[in-house]
Amino acid sequence: MGLDHSAALLKTPAADVRGATISLQNVSKRYATLRGDPVLALDKVSLDIGAGEFVSIVGPSGCGKSTLMTLIAGLVSKTSGRILVDGLDVQGPIRGAGVVFQKDVLMEWRNVLRNVLLPVEVRGLEKASHLAKAQDLLRSVGLSGFEERYPAELSGGMRQRVSICRALVQNPALLLMDEPFGALDALTREQMATDLQKMWMRERSTVVFITHSIEEAVLLSDRVVVMSSRPGQIADILEIDMPRPRGAEARKDPRFVASVDAIRRHFMALGILSES
Repeated sequence: MGLDHSAALLKTPAADVRGATISLQNVSKRYATLRGDPVLALDKVSLDIGAGEFVSIVGPSGCGKSTLMTLIAGLVSKTSGRILVDGLDVQGPIRGAGVVFQKDVLMEWRNVLRNVLLPVEVRGLEKASHLAKAQDLLRSVGLSGFEERYPAELSGGMRQRVSICRALVQNPALLLMDEPFGALDALTREQMATDLQKMWMRERSTVVFITHSIEEAVLLSDRVVVMSSRPGQIADILEIDMPRPRGAEARKDPRFVASVDAIRRHFMALGILSES
């Protein structure tokens, strides 16, 4: 049975930080296979994430990054351990959390504005009070004037912007993002990262961001969690001590270069990357 975390997730702590807290305590996930030999995807993962924190998770394919996100969201069940969001045990899908996947999964028969407002309708929230929020979000990502367009009329980057606006329209205290820019070209991806950072600085949700890009993780995050190969475990956690906002110039900052290099060295030590 799922827990309705809406009241807890939407509370507003002091200092304009309104995000949810997350606590993973010795969380493991084992999947059954058709052959009958179970696969251990995650092994005894422990991690605490503070309210309003932006945390990225990087690691090799198959290390359990996406599994970790779906466990936090309550979309799949853990095998062992505890997952707490704002002190409440996650036993099922969390209402009030925003989730963004690599594929935008927009509804093709709904226009842009109606796609953004979908969570409001699903949760039975008052539509009129969220309409201005939806329009403001679309304006903030350069989609003002596209409210009546349909997904088939949009580029990949525009569709993903709609997807992010949809996740944010219900004012989530927790935003979970699984490789949301993975299918985009390099220039669009860089612009999307800039847009996301601006929105996060304004909204102050707690963000868990899954990515394969080391530079993207360092650019966006307060902390970067480095995962090992399967079964996924936390190999290291790096604090990113750089001022915000972080634009293109931040990539030249010695602290940025050092953080990217440190993560690469971890992957080299794990045998995931090689120098040649």
